[in-house]
Amino acid sequence: MKNNELKEKNRRLIRNIIIAVIVMFGFSYALVPIYTLVCKQTGINGRSSDTPDAFDANMPIDKSRNIDVTFSTTVHGKLKFDFHPETRHVTVHPGETKLVYFFAQNTTGKGITVQAIPSITPDEAARSLKKTQCFCFTQQYFFKGEKADMPVYFYIDPSLDKSIHEVTLSYTLFDVTDFIKKDQQYHHTGRLEL
Repeated sequence: MKNNELKEKNRRLIRNIIIAVIVMFGFSYALVPIYTLVCKQTGINGRSSDTPDAFDANMPIDKSRNIDVTFSTTVHGKLKFDFHPETRHVTVHPGETKLVYFFAQNTTGKGITVQAIPSITPDEAARSLKKTQCFCFTQQYFFKGEKADMPVYFYIDPSLDKSIHEVTLSYTLFDVTDFIKKDQQYHHTGRLEL
């Protein structure tokens, strides 16, 4: 009798362990999308939207304030790409739209698809810097040696905290050739115009 009870206890224990492992795996799998959603909604960690923001043409321009916007770039890992802002710094009034360009050249020696991921500091400004047009919204295909001037059309929402006078918009360029989204890939030639 004791042997049967022990076997039954062991079966329940194994079943409970398997259920716990499945629940832990599911929870860890869900953490990344949950984290991304929370960052996007709250502006935590400098994450900004990966889709175009609407521009309200009736939004007032706050000419009483100036915001200094600095642009920086990084190329991930050992990716051979020349990638930098054509203008490193602009001053804008909240509500004013601005157009800047980033230069990119494929120096890998082969065709490649890249994706730029934006980050904004300070974190509090991530919800206020709005991009209405950005090369970061889609993956970019570059032929071997190809060059492009890529646009970012943005504004800073006048609701930005008045204590913030400087904002940095950074892009990190990643090789996504192995992760191509067919519906989001964009091929360009030369300078991209809005």
